Amino acid sequence: MFAHPSATALNHLLTQNSWALQRLARFAGKTARFDIAPFSFAYTILDDGSLRSAAAAASADALCVVAPSLLPRLVLHDEKAHTEIRSEGDAGLLTEIFFLSRNLRWDVAEDLSRVTGDVAAERIVQTVQTKQQQLRDAAVNLSQAAAEYWTEERPLLAKPQQISAFMQQVDTLRDDVARLEQRINRLLAARKI
Repeated sequence: MFAHPSATALNHLLTQNSWALQRLARFAGKTARFDIAPFSFAYTILDDGSLRSAAAAASADALCVVAPSLLPRLVLHDEKAHTEIRSEGDAGLLTEIFFLSRNLRWDVAEDLSRVTGDVAAERIVQTVQTKQQQLRDAAVNLSQAAAEYWTEERPLLAKPQQISAFMQQVDTLRDDVARLEQRINRLLAARKI
């Protein structure tokens, strides 16, 4: 259902990043399948590095199983999200897929300029980027304020220094108990003699 449009979108993205087509061309004829529950997409790499939809049931040289919850993190280029993708098959092809997923960039302004014109497209993209940065900053500020509130005002969370001091006290207590146990054992042994 979504296979052909997704191949078209991916080919558009690859064309905008022409260096990627050259990298993928080395794997011409190979098929990669992506399982993102409940969907499955398969693409065969053509000689020029572009993609053609393949039957999802076809055997794949490389398989990536992506939990739907990872998609937003992948879009935001969260490196930890890449480690949570289950993959198997051709190691070289998988390496290339992960490299491309980290480095491909959509030229939004280029596509938007066809509808709005160059100047308006650039302004729209700049406005969106500014708003995204403001949202990120607000999220960071909110999380820092919440952390400070829960560690200073309503101590629900422990500070790293407090945890370290507690761990040191536990270690000291453990060592003291071990020494006491040895002393008791020596006294009991001396009493038996």
